Amino acid sequence: MRVVGFMILRNGILMDYPFREAIASALPICDAFYVSVGQSEDETYEALRAWQDSRLVVLRSEWDLHHRRGGEVLARETNKLMRQLPPADWLLYLQADEVLHEEDYPKLREATQRYGSDSQVEGIVLRYLHFYGDYEWIAVSRKWYRREVRIIRPWEGIHSYRDAQGFRRYGRKIRAQLVDARVFHYGWVRPPEKQQEKIRRLHYYWHDDAWIVRHTAQTFSYRTDELLERFTGTHPAVMQNRIQRTHWRFEYDPASVSLPWSERFLHWIEKRTGWRPGEFRNYQLLST
Repeated sequence: MRVVGFMILRNGILMDYPFREAIASALPICDAFYVSVGQSEDETYEALRAWQDSRLVVLRSEWDLHHRRGGEVLARETNKLMRQLPPADWLLYLQADEVLHEEDYPKLREATQRYGSDSQVEGIVLRYLHFYGDYEWIAVSRKWYRREVRIIRPWEGIHSYRDAQGFRRYGRKIRAQLVDARVFHYGWVRPPEKQQEKIRRLHYYWHDDAWIVRHTAQTFSYRTDELLERFTGTHPAVMQNRIQRTHWRFEYDPASVSLPWSERFLHWIEKRTGWRPGEFRNYQLLST
């Protein structure tokens, strides 16, 4: 099965994305990986061009920021890149702060082989670990999505949806199979000052300038009332150097978190049954 990976990126260095680690985590299971770099104020494009790997293809793109409201420009750029990808059996989509674990490569390879000839399967859903504050804590409240489509078919009608979090086919949800492989999401793990800069720049793709001025704080502090659980596993090998450079402290005490009884009850149900009542799914799961 031929797998082609792809990612859109802009100001990856300024926003302190682990984009190098994300790409490196995908290359072992991809025949090629395409990155489309929008007009940036840093050296993101040059850093990628200096990467010595024949599988990595780096393209330039001009983002049309007239479509920035609601994150529409992100989906437009994703769709633009998808139209430039070479023939493949599957497409692996990663955002710049999403990293795969090498322990899951066999599961991913097996899934692409297993469902490769099944015309009902339009995508593959992966499980998410959302790290928050530092590399030791995972956000587990209901506001954090548990799963998302990250492997899709290169078929007619499949397109990036809304702000490029998920996909649709001819406007309907992708028909997908769930695979027990993980996406390590590091979007909320940075020094506070860099997290503030990332938030400010990301707001630009959802809101107008006046909204940004009114709603963006001058400083950032990680919330300590989030529902978090300590991570007891291992991080992807490609993340080890980045983790070792951690130089800020995130103080969190699970006992100090007070949640409404309804939220605690729903979390209790999920922990014991695996069922999340009322969960929004950006896809349609097929029965196994």
